[in-house]
Amino acid sequence: MSQAKKKNYYDNTSERIVNVVPLGGLEQIGMNITAFEYRESIVVVDCGLAFPSTEMLGVDLVVPDITYLEENREKLKGFFITHGHEDHIGALPYVLKSLNIPVYATRLTMAIIDGKLEEHEMAGIVERHIVKYGDVVEAGDFKVEFIRSNHSIADSAMLAITSPAGTILHTGDFKIDYTPVFGTMVDLPRLAELGKKGVLALLSDSTNAIRPGFTPTERSVGETFDKAFQDYPNSRILVATFASNVDRVQQIINAATKAGRKVAIEGRSMVGIFQLAADLEYLRIPEGTLIDTESLKDYPDEKTVIIMTGSQGEAMAALSRVAAGQHKRITITPSDVVIFSSTPIPGNERAVSKVVNELSIQGATIINKETHVSGHACQEELKLIYSLVHPKYAVPVHGEYRHRMANAQIARELQIPKENVFMLNSGDVLSLSSEQARVTGSVQHGGIMVDGLGIGDVGNIVLRDRQNLSLDGIIIIAMTFQRGSGELLAGPDIVSRGFVYVRESEGLMEEARNICLQAIDYAKEDSRYVDWGRIKNQVREDLGGYFWRLMKRSPVILPIIMEVE
Repeated sequence: MSQAKKKNYYDNTSERIVNVVPLGGLEQIGMNITAFEYRESIVVVDCGLAFPSTEMLGVDLVVPDITYLEENREKLKGFFITHGHEDHIGALPYVLKSLNIPVYATRLTMAIIDGKLEEHEMAGIVERHIVKYGDVVEAGDFKVEFIRSNHSIADSAMLAITSPAGTILHTGDFKIDYTPVFGTMVDLPRLAELGKKGVLALLSDSTNAIRPGFTPTERSVGETFDKAFQDYPNSRILVATFASNVDRVQQIINAATKAGRKVAIEGRSMVGIFQLAADLEYLRIPEGTLIDTESLKDYPDEKTVIIMTGSQGEAMAALSRVAAGQHKRITITPSDVVIFSSTPIPGNERAVSKVVNELSIQGATIINKETHVSGHACQEELKLIYSLVHPKYAVPVHGEYRHRMANAQIARELQIPKENVFMLNSGDVLSLSSEQARVTGSVQHGGIMVDGLGIGDVGNIVLRDRQNLSLDGIIIIAMTFQRGSGELLAGPDIVSRGFVYVRESEGLMEEARNICLQAIDYAKEDSRYVDWGRIKNQVREDLGGYFWRLMKRSPVILPIIMEVE
């Protein structure tokens, strides 16, 4: 970000202005990260990742571009985390390698973060602070208060971010659950107190803003589990859910205990978070309930329940491997009942359908109705928050455009003037004061792709090559020339991968070889010296044209030239 842009944010130095800079989480579900800047202080809320789209071939995950934060590192006071889901904490290990600043989070959230940092061998170098609800952290010109919230993971928090310009409330992901499985409901009295004192802006979760009514309580899913266990007393039951949904796991354990069943946990992420939650006493497990998957063979099927990952059809998750017959210890039988306790994340529908079909072919009974409730607020819950907080400005966040538009409509219905409702794009700089609010600039933003151990080394050009390879394959042309004279000594030899099967296309390959020879001769004509680049380009152009005219395919053509004495 240029210095000129920085100066524009504070045209009137006597006016108290706070900048809101979302670096992700606005055009998509995921990669949530927002910076708040007041003069020489910046605090950052969340640091999440996004999962790659189907076009991002070979990419493992996507983390936010933090160039803006790196250019202002001297102002950074800390990361403040609302809860422990991947789309809010998953990028921390990657970002903290560049920006080693303090991290503040509640107990369970920090335990999950600790596990990620240990995997990246960073546990000993990152400053971490566990906070409780009601704690206020002083961070430069900011004071950040953690407020009790409800979501589909325990220890979720809303954040009241106060600066000399005013208080901004960031809801994080939330719902209003009057009867949560663990803990107590969202701290509505505290929100009302903030509203009475005056809230400058509300940044609120928009994920379910298109849905009318209220989000059902998490306890309603427990009734579904109880009924399923009653309806299938002679079947083994497998339940796939999100590893981070500790309350959901608790309800499965409760139902299993009532039915006199043993519980096994399967899936790396499920086992990890389960152990964390149990150690921190966020799970209540009756003695003698748990068994390991090795011990499943020692119990009748109708006396066991398996809780596992794979509700989104992830290729390497436990349920996907079971469905494909690739799991070492668990094999599907026609008497099994499989409960999908989630709804497919947009883009995962095909993968989930594939797993369901594979399970059905093996005779399993599938249950996916009334087995999941959302962790996000519907319209009536959003209206309640707006009515309690009375913000001067509304900034819908966390969701695709249609979700945020629905949130914006709710704000306008509750008498927030249209000009005070801001539909931002990632990278926008929204400057807020008690007198006015406006978008005053933009900063660099976007997604950085992580592929294996590589971070940022896969860009649009590499993705385009991968897409081309996946569509039409590759043709490799190997040629050997004599150094100096440029005489062709061997080749061209043609190797095809993903284009045609060479042994069944001898005529095609022979003609392609002839075209290469003609291209080599043409490239060497009227030239006083041999130009290897010109030969490669001519071969690529002539052969590409031939394949397109004949087959309407455009394989990647890779000429390789070797020189010998």
